[in-house]
Amino acid sequence: MSARQIVLDTETTGLDPAQGHRLIEIGCVELVNRRLTERRFHTYLQPDRRIDAEAIRVHGITNERLAREPRFAEIAEQFLDFVRGAELIIHNAPFDLGFLNHELRLCGRAEIVIEQMCAVEDTLLLARQRHPGQRNSLDALCKRYNIDNAQRILHGALLDAEILADVYLAMTRQQSSMFEREHGDARALGQGGEVRETRVACNRPALLVLRAGAEEAEAHTRYLDFLDQSSGGHCVWKQVEAP
Repeated sequence: MSARQIVLDTETTGLDPAQGHRLIEIGCVELVNRRLTERRFHTYLQPDRRIDAEAIRVHGITNERLAREPRFAEIAEQFLDFVRGAELIIHNAPFDLGFLNHELRLCGRAEIVIEQMCAVEDTLLLARQRHPGQRNSLDALCKRYNIDNAQRILHGALLDAEILADVYLAMTRQQSSMFEREHGDARALGQGGEVRETRVACNRPALLVLRAGAEEAEAHTRYLDFLDQSSGGHCVWKQVEAP
């Protein structure tokens, strides 16, 4: 996995570039070492064709709204510079990649194929592996992983990329991250890099043990259930606590 990941979404005039449909919005957010940065790439695009009425009902973007926006050829290099070398995180990747590669061909950049210059993680495929037989739309995943998508009244590329970033991090959260150290080795290091030993006194009094109350135990169980779901059924604490 690349340390730099770009979560990407697009909006289009319709469903199929082979029928002449075009991109009208690209939204990207950056993750570095699984943390959101402040870097974003976002643009609307003039598609030089009418937008299907059904597509407008999904994203609410009209031709009038796009009349003065740039064409893909004008922003292609900026977009390629932003994603180059990163791993792309896309929900239903063939759809977005099909449109991006189509736009590159139309502007004379057919030698560039996005999935050849970037690794790609399709979160729809990942969700189907984790949750077979269930609904795995972005809205369904938000509900499953308790991601706030209240602002998502209509689809929008940048908003959906931001929401997908939260969903992806929740889906791929590893329990080991709870024990990660910022600077590698779990042992304490001195200023010169030497390992410092910490010794525990043997004659200290016994620790006071406070038992969890009913509400705390219930909250603990709910959290373990969440960890188990997020890790694909690999919550070691549930295995330890199983009778």
